[in-house]
Amino acid sequence: QTAGQSGEQELENLVLKLSVLKDFLSSIEKKALKALQEMSSATATTPPQPLSRKAKSIPVQTFEVKLDITLGDLTKIGKSQKYTLSVDVEGGKLVVLKKQKDSQEDWNTFTHDKIRQLIKSQRVQNKLGIVFEK
Repeated sequence: QTAGQSGEQELENLVLKLSVLKDFLSSIEKKALKALQEMSSATATTPPQPLSRKAKSIPVQTFEVKLDITLGDLTKIGKSQKYTLSVDVEGGKLVVLKKQKDSQEDWNTFTHDKIRQLIKSQRVQNKLGIVFEK
């Protein structure tokens, strides 16, 4: 076998491999095209919902809570009072409302930029710590 013949044989093997590869790529392309057509026909039957501002609005949430006494407030220990906590996500506000005697109300409003951290208690499931800027 001469050098010319072995070079020809290598070239034939290379052409054969390229041909197999071309067929393989062609079949992958057909499968991908079919999958895309199936996906587009499935999405065509359910029209996309228009993104409106109303659909995305988050209502103000209100919770009845008890304020936990921290070490800094030990001088103010009395009976635990119920507070109303209102969370306005879109407005970026947290309002703590305390009902006083004679139907008076006392409230504190905290804006989102004053809240530094929310800490969920690992011991008590329904306890949340809020760290403010001050």
